[in-house]
Amino acid sequence: MAEAFICDAVRTPFGRYGGTLASIRTDDLAALPIKALVERNAGIDWGALDDVVYGCANQAGEDNRNVARMALLLAGLPQDVPGATVNRLCGSSLDAVGTAARGIKSGESDLVIAGGVESMTRAPFVMGKADSAFARTAQIFDTTIGWRFVNPAMQAKYGVDAMPETAENVAEELKVARADQDKFALRSQSRWAAAQAAGFFAAEIAAVTIPQRKGDPKRFDTDEHPRSDTTLEALAKLKPIVKEGGTVTAGNASGVNDGAADAAAGVSRPAVRSSTIRTGARLQQPRHATSSRVNIRSGSVSAPSGMWSCRRSSSVICCAPET
Repeated sequence: MAEAFICDAVRTPFGRYGGTLASIRTDDLAALPIKALVERNAGIDWGALDDVVYGCANQAGEDNRNVARMALLLAGLPQDVPGATVNRLCGSSLDAVGTAARGIKSGESDLVIAGGVESMTRAPFVMGKADSAFARTAQIFDTTIGWRFVNPAMQAKYGVDAMPETAENVAEELKVARADQDKFALRSQSRWAAAQAAGFFAAEIAAVTIPQRKGDPKRFDTDEHPRSDTTLEALAKLKPIVKEGGTVTAGNASGVNDGAADAAAGVSRPAVRSSTIRTGARLQQPRHATSSRVNIRSGSVSAPSGMWSCRRSSSVICCAPET
């Protein structure tokens, strides 16, 4: 079986909800890292690209109708390069990389761009059609987070908790203390700050130029969601966001962000060896695992390979003991 490698990787900085990237359409945002990847690997014959696979969890707005295909065209790739969008919610981009790796390992592909995009700021409101003539009611949902157009049978059988609720469920069931969640959140912020100060992210970030109404365009090149100046005291003052007396807060829960990222995955075959492509990390066989309940009350599970990636980044999920 052929081996798959990550040959290069690039991303935009991640923006806060309503932050610096708020004015950029989601499909345009998706195109930015593809364009940057192509520009910094000019020796590759991108006409030989077999596929572009993008993960996207929302797909209700500007990311509808196969955002992978739209992104590659907006980035200037040849029109005969195909694209596909996958959705495994929070694990969508990882699934895209896994899909690319499987294609390469099976011999179906030699060179694939895999990545993902999400603009939670620009996630639209959606409204269903009337269910009867002259109806005076309408269902409207905010697609930023959570369910929409809920199937009553699904809700009755499994529940339809959104990410904050599932985090609170884990904290309650596995008795994960608020203090432990806050400590984990602080450690995460501190580690980001140390890495940022050391220039760790510089090579992977493609700066985004944002036009301004007045004056020169803004150059955005640093993640703006992290809060490196936070403290345990500040985190402790935040109110629970799910229920009174709960433990999940805005400080220890998953962030609501905007951004896009790409990785070029390839294999040492003639189509790749003939270019200047380099090989980096080897992609192992991806595996998937989940809890037994659709509402994912226990979000961290052990994968068969012995290695796992937590697709929900609330502190409680990472702090929860294995069960």
